[in-house]
Amino acid sequence: MPDKITLAHGAGGIQTEELIRDVFAPAFYARGEALHDSACLPGAGRLAFTSDSFVVEPLRFPGGDIGKLAVCGTVNDLLCAGAAPRYLSASFILGEGLDAALLSEVVASMARTAAEAGVRIVTGDTKVVQCASPDGSLYINTAGVGFLPPEGECRFEDAREGDALLVTGTIGEHQACILSRRLDIVNDIVSDAAPLGGLVSALLTAGVRPRGVRDITRGGLATVAHEVAQLCALRVVLDDGLIPVSPQVRSLCAVLGMDPLYFGCEGRMLICVPQSDAARAVQIIRGCEYGGGAAVVGELQAGHGAALRTRYGGMRAVMPLPGDAVPRIC
Repeated sequence: MPDKITLAHGAGGIQTEELIRDVFAPAFYARGEALHDSACLPGAGRLAFTSDSFVVEPLRFPGGDIGKLAVCGTVNDLLCAGAAPRYLSASFILGEGLDAALLSEVVASMARTAAEAGVRIVTGDTKVVQCASPDGSLYINTAGVGFLPPEGECRFEDAREGDALLVTGTIGEHQACILSRRLDIVNDIVSDAAPLGGLVSALLTAGVRPRGVRDITRGGLATVAHEVAQLCALRVVLDDGLIPVSPQVRSLCAVLGMDPLYFGCEGRMLICVPQSDAARAVQIIRGCEYGGGAAVVGELQAGHGAALRTRYGGMRAVMPLPGDAVPRIC
């Protein structure tokens, strides 16, 4: 491989073969495994299927990179449907001039994260395009397949009045990390990006089946609360005093005049469980990797929309994020 990616690497000829042979195949395929345009996969029953694209800048950040983010985001989407993730595709759009060593680093990161999540990257595509930046660019598109259990998908439509809402950890670290790097703010904030299959599996193994799961990504907890309220036709009431926010994220938000409720994550979930299971669910999640900051943060009540119970005992409406998150976090 040369030091830089060129348009020839996307032309389908010798350079494309070299890119697949030297970068992608060693990370994603067993030695000697045939490489076809489509993957024929074992399995039966109902499937969950998702797709996502990742355009985050910078490509590397504390706690991860665009490759880790792509795997985590896709896997966690499948988990939120109640599926067991199994297979991913990964398609790369490479801007001419991209450092080949950086691409190899991102691909290796994807392979490690996929192995941790228990999934295989089995197919994909690569295109190389002209790029205005002399350093090139890197975008990743993924698709994911998971198998649903016999009892079917996990849906907030099955939630009930009185159910508890919990988060699996402190919110906002990923967006705070990306925002800090984009603004050249020096701090110790690390992205929360993580695959959360072990956490969901631990709940199910213990006999706690969530009535709904949502990953807290763009728009943050506030926007997810509105989505959940619409899905279950109930009112989401969050308690400001219970929502876990790290001191570093809270300080960053205070300096910038921003609200951590609207800061996105890439390794946190909002989970709905019966009130009788709430304390046990928190205990189980706290015993898992990536779940140490789990907490009950609210409940479902009769009504509609989302509200926040303030630290002073009052209530205020919680609105979804207007426009787009700044900066783009995935």
